[in-house]
Amino acid sequence: MKRPSVPLPVGPRRRGTASPLAGLPGLLAGCVAFGALLGGCATTGPAPGAGSAESALVPYVSEQAVTAVRVDPTPAAEIDGDPLFKMLIAEFAGQREQLAVALTEYLALARSTRNADLAERATKIAVFSRDNPRALEAAGLWVELQPTSLDARQILAAMHIRQGNAAAALEHLKYVLNQDNSSDGSRFRVIANLLGREDDRRTALNVMEQLVRERPADTDALVAYALLAMRAEDLGKARSAMDTLVARTDINPNLALAYMAVLQKEGAGADGIAFLEKALKRTPEDFGLRLLYARMLADAQRYEQARLQFSMLLEQAPDNTDVIYALGLLNLQAGKVDEAEQNFRALNRFNDRADEAAFYLGQIEDSRQRPAAALAHYRAVKDGANLFPAQLRVISILATQGKLDEALQAIAQTPTAGEEQKVQLTLIHAEVLAEHKRYDEAMGLFDRALNGRYDMTLLYNRAMLAEQMGRLDILEADLRTIIEREPGNSQALNALGYTLADRTDRHAEAYELIQRALAASPNDFFILDSMGWVLYRLGRLEEAVPYLEKARQLRNDPEVAAHLGEVLWMLGRKADARQIWNTALEQHPKDTKILDAIKRLAP
Repeated sequence: MKRPSVPLPVGPRRRGTASPLAGLPGLLAGCVAFGALLGGCATTGPAPGAGSAESALVPYVSEQAVTAVRVDPTPAAEIDGDPLFKMLIAEFAGQREQLAVALTEYLALARSTRNADLAERATKIAVFSRDNPRALEAAGLWVELQPTSLDARQILAAMHIRQGNAAAALEHLKYVLNQDNSSDGSRFRVIANLLGREDDRRTALNVMEQLVRERPADTDALVAYALLAMRAEDLGKARSAMDTLVARTDINPNLALAYMAVLQKEGAGADGIAFLEKALKRTPEDFGLRLLYARMLADAQRYEQARLQFSMLLEQAPDNTDVIYALGLLNLQAGKVDEAEQNFRALNRFNDRADEAAFYLGQIEDSRQRPAAALAHYRAVKDGANLFPAQLRVISILATQGKLDEALQAIAQTPTAGEEQKVQLTLIHAEVLAEHKRYDEAMGLFDRALNGRYDMTLLYNRAMLAEQMGRLDILEADLRTIIEREPGNSQALNALGYTLADRTDRHAEAYELIQRALAASPNDFFILDSMGWVLYRLGRLEEAVPYLEKARQLRNDPEVAAHLGEVLWMLGRKADARQIWNTALEQHPKDTKILDAIKRLAP
């Protein structure tokens, strides 16, 4: 008869889950160790000399003799109570990830044998399977059997915290700290990490508070407490601990970074900047702290102070690409274009930042109105987040230079990633066509891109193209579609209102639309100009002036100057009107709006 096969633990393990048995002795090794513990396994071993040369001299045993041995099999009750049998059950259950069964057997074995290794194994399985009551029991037994084990006491302390028993947890953690011989405070950090993982943050923090209270001069204890307060998101206690630390010792940048994260989450970023200033007074050469300080200043839009800090960092680390890049951006923001150029040329030496450097060098040449140099830099961008914006600038520069075919070829060769980039490419394509009076092609481009779907950006820009074509019917239809979908869209309300005020006699309707736009965006200079213009068209000239003047204060725009000058001229304030026009023409000598107003009113 064929011997029945023994089921082996061949089932698949859960991906990404580490078994608590993974690092423990295997089945056979466990049997050997356990057998040694009990003074030998419960089974009978091979006869002396079995398998040796002498075994060949053993006389033949008859079938009758063998049958006689098998007459009295071991009772099932004795097998069930055999520790080795229980060990096998526990091992097989663990391998098959039946952790509840494995835990039951190991815990029973630990109780009956009073073995610390089995108690440890039961504890770890219970913790892994989140069986807190049995983890507490197993850890308690482990500490009872091996009271000097620091790991056992730490786990037992964690289990007591899960039960909300701070006093019991404190007893074991005190023991751990009293036995700690390390000089680097690592045990305190281990305890902080242990407590930080517990869901009951309040109990964990209370336990650490009492540990710190008993060691008021221990800086490592205060660091651990500060970290735990941050994890518990108790800003008051974290702040108190960090203020004490900065007055007592040098602050580690990683600790400061964790503190800054808590402060920013609580909206107290300004306090973080003040804290870093104190920390830097202790260690002014600490690069990590100063870098964090500089970034905090930039986040707070204190750009000039941030620029100075990054300049100091660059002196410490002239090849730090993050510092060079940040300083370049801050110099650009401050209008220090020459300094920014030096920064980005320095950044261009590093292959991993060459694309970023080329893009911003292109922007610098753009600002200097040197299109050929800008084009060369933009074309040097080969990858990264700035690749698509650089390609758009290449298209725009080519179109401005009158190189329409090259611009259209560049458009055809520009790949897009996602809907947003596709829309942006459509917009610049339409703009290039419109600039060269190819309005019908541009309109067809918008029609194909929209294809019956709603897209506010595309609809709005198609409306602006329709205005250039004199197709006010398309303009009004597209803008009203936007307003129906987005009643508070001030951009669409203003565009339709201004067009009706400027190009039709539907002035009352235009006034209502512009009123709605102004209510949504009261400081938008475009809308203020529109309100002044519609009031002028309604014959309310005196009311129009304040809106136009406020718009001109917000931005020195030539169209606003043309409107304000015209209203003042019609009010009889001709000298004021001429002054406004002449001032605007100094900066915009070819502006058609101003020249048209002068031609009509003061030829």
